[in-house]
Amino acid sequence: MTQEAVQTVEQTQPVRFINGAGSSQPSGAFYPPLENGDRLTRVEFERRYNAHPAIKKAELIEGVVYVPSPVRVQRHGEPHSHSIIWLGTYCAATPGIRISDNSSLRLDLDNMPQPDVCLWIDQGYGGRAYITEDDYLVGAPELIVEIAASSASYDLYDKRNAYRRNGVLEYLVLLTTEQRTIWERWHEGQYIEIQPAANGILRSTVFPGLWFDPTRFWAGDLAGLLAVVQQGLNTPVHAEFVQRLSIAGRS
Repeated sequence: MTQEAVQTVEQTQPVRFINGAGSSQPSGAFYPPLENGDRLTRVEFERRYNAHPAIKKAELIEGVVYVPSPVRVQRHGEPHSHSIIWLGTYCAATPGIRISDNSSLRLDLDNMPQPDVCLWIDQGYGGRAYITEDDYLVGAPELIVEIAASSASYDLYDKRNAYRRNGVLEYLVLLTTEQRTIWERWHEGQYIEIQPAANGILRSTVFPGLWFDPTRFWAGDLAGLLAVVQQGLNTPVHAEFVQRLSIAGRS
C-alpha cells in the first residue's frame, strides 16, 4: 500500500482512543470523521475535529457540518492573502486590535465556524470576543471576512444568519467568481449593506479609518489597496479611535 493510500485510510476510518497519561478521552472511545451534512452539537463536532488532525478545515454552521473542498489560488488563496495584508496593515497601526486567519470560533451551541479572517478589539481594550485557555476564540468578533466563490455560497445564507444572530457587527464577503463585494453592518438585529462613498471607497463603521477599495482589490492592485487604507489611517477619526483604545487599555 502506498503512503498516499495509507493517509486516505487514516482520514476515513474512525479513530479509537485508549486512555493514557494525561488523556481526557474515554477508554476505547470511537470518533468517526467529519462528513459534509453531519448534524452535530458543537461539543461533538469539536471531539471529532480534534480526533482527526488530517482534516485541516471544517465548520459547524447551524448544527450542520461543512468540510470545504481543496482551495484554489485565484478563487481563494490570493484574495484571501490580500485581505490579510490589508487588515494586517490596519491592525499594525491600531493598538488593541487583533487579527486571526482561519481560526475556529466558538460562536454558540450550534455554530463553530472557521472564518477566513477575524478582526476584533482585544478584551483588555473593551472588546467582546476573547481567547480561552485552550486557545479558541469565543464570542462575536467585531468584523468577519469570508472569501466565497459566488453568491450561492452558504457564506451568504446559514453562516450569515449565524453571524447576524450572534451580533457580529460587520460582515464582509468577497465573491471571487463575480468579483463582487458585500460589506454589511449590524443594525437592530439585521444586516444593512454599507454604501460606498462617492469615490467608491467602502468605510468600516466599527473600525474608524479602515477603508477598502473594491476596484483596486479586484484588479489585484495590492499597492493601491494599501495606499487607500493608509489614507484612512491618516484621518483624525482613526487618531481619536486609537486614543479611545489606549484609554480603555489603561483602565
